[in-house]
Amino acid sequence: MDEAKDKDLIKDAFEPKTWHEIHTMDSWRVFKIIAELVEGFEKLSRIGPSVAIFGSARTHFNDKYYKMADEIAFQLVNKGYGVITGGGPGIMEAANKGAKRGGGKSAGINIDLPFEQKPNAFIDRDKIITFDYFFVRKVMFMKYAQGFIVLPGGFGTFDELFEAITLIQTKKIGRFPIVLVGEKFWSGLFEWVTEVMLNEEHNISREDLNIFRIVDTPEEAVAYIDQFYARYLLSPNF
Repeated sequence: MDEAKDKDLIKDAFEPKTWHEIHTMDSWRVFKIIAELVEGFEKLSRIGPSVAIFGSARTHFNDKYYKMADEIAFQLVNKGYGVITGGGPGIMEAANKGAKRGGGKSAGINIDLPFEQKPNAFIDRDKIITFDYFFVRKVMFMKYAQGFIVLPGGFGTFDELFEAITLIQTKKIGRFPIVLVGEKFWSGLFEWVTEVMLNEEHNISREDLNIFRIVDTPEEAVAYIDQFYARYLLSPNF
């Protein structure tokens, strides 16, 4: 977003409005949020057990993580899972591509953004949903994904990852497997989590580190999901 557009957004946000205007806008916004929730629940409840695959929208198709996402999705659908992504390019495209290649269900929960995001070509046409609100979109992932497989990404990827960890940690949702792919990418972050958050500041408990697993190959990622559900029943998370 360029500086001029940034200033326009700030100006619009601080434009004087009467209390009546604010109340009216908020009331209509509630109806729009409800409509997005209803559409999401209607469509995703029909997909069946699925795994969400996250990662950067900016990952190039020649990147090793793009190829890994494709292979992970391919292996998952061959084990009977559907694949859900954020619906955009990069890692998301790779995962939908792998699901399509394997003949499985390929869903995309897209978000309307002013840049970089449009539905990729490998989503099943009846399984594309586009949201305006990030938080509604995250509700869909948290409710219907039977596991998260997270490849390298940016702030959006981290947002989805840490929301899931927090909700499981606080027991607001049922436990499901979270797999981080790429030891080189993730190890520094979670060394800091262990050394600073846990050992120095005591801001988390040691058992919180068991909520996720770091792996390095598609085979390890898929095996962890499979092993988890050898012990637990597949069902929505809340």
